Amino acid sequence: MSNTVKHFLDIDRFDGATLRAMIEQGLSFKNGKTNGTPLKGKTLVMIFEKPSTRTRVSFEVGIQQLGGHAVVLGERDSQLGRGESIADTARVLSRYGDAIMIRTDDPEKLIELSAHASIPVINGLTNDSHPCQIMADIMTFEEHRGSIAGKTVAWSGDGNNMVTSWVHAAVRFGFTLRLACPDTFRPAQALLDWAAGEKGDIVLTADPAEAVKNADLVTTDVWVSMGDEDADKRHQKLSPYQINDRMMGLAKPDAVFMHCLPAHREEEVTASVIDGPQSVVWDEAENRLHAQKAILAWCLS
Repeated sequence: MSNTVKHFLDIDRFDGATLRAMIEQGLSFKNGKTNGTPLKGKTLVMIFEKPSTRTRVSFEVGIQQLGGHAVVLGERDSQLGRGESIADTARVLSRYGDAIMIRTDDPEKLIELSAHASIPVINGLTNDSHPCQIMADIMTFEEHRGSIAGKTVAWSGDGNNMVTSWVHAAVRFGFTLRLACPDTFRPAQALLDWAAGEKGDIVLTADPAEAVKNADLVTTDVWVSMGDEDADKRHQKLSPYQINDRMMGLAKPDAVFMHCLPAHREEEVTASVIDGPQSVVWDEAENRLHAQKAILAWCLS
């Protein structure tokens, strides 16, 4: 495989300047500065082992807007569901398409796919990380509040795949990240150790009020994700971490609220917050399209 293949696997694999260029390119695309159809004739093959709304539609519309087209493979649409190896699938798809986007449970599948593909592979989500979402989140914050460097982002809830990508982003974009997580749902220690080694400003606490105090951005995610089988335990442990009006009142007066969606109102966030004036979740969802167009353009340039 050529060493020039440009995968987009996780934010920690890039330097800040490269990530910054992608954000700026996404904003240019959003503002209509597409310069024609830079990906004309390109084919994106999308593999979905998990259901999707935003990832599916934003990538498909994005490649079309840039002049290319998408082929979508659901869980039952390929031989992966019948035991064909990831490696063999990567080799075959590399002969047909120009890039592969995968949304899967097991991060090892992403790594194996990228190891054997001769075309770019994009991480559309794994159980470990969700970098495309965080790129859209950074873009959204900066549209509303300017550079995120030096700002404070507060997370309240499960230390899940979103937290991993937020930690990566905090290091690469230079902002403070406060994580409020119950002891049983803390992020992996290896992740925190990596951030410390990179001189990242990461604060871990069990107290959500401590995390959100004077924050510029407050964000969370659902308490029960696809594949989680301990829903009752999760609700019990995470209920104190709900983002509500009282919690938002502890953040800065001009703080924004984000959620990667789908949301469960009155669970991890109240309707008054997600549908309120500080919420930017719909801009955030829209920016999945523009951030991913930039990622596609980078991978295929």
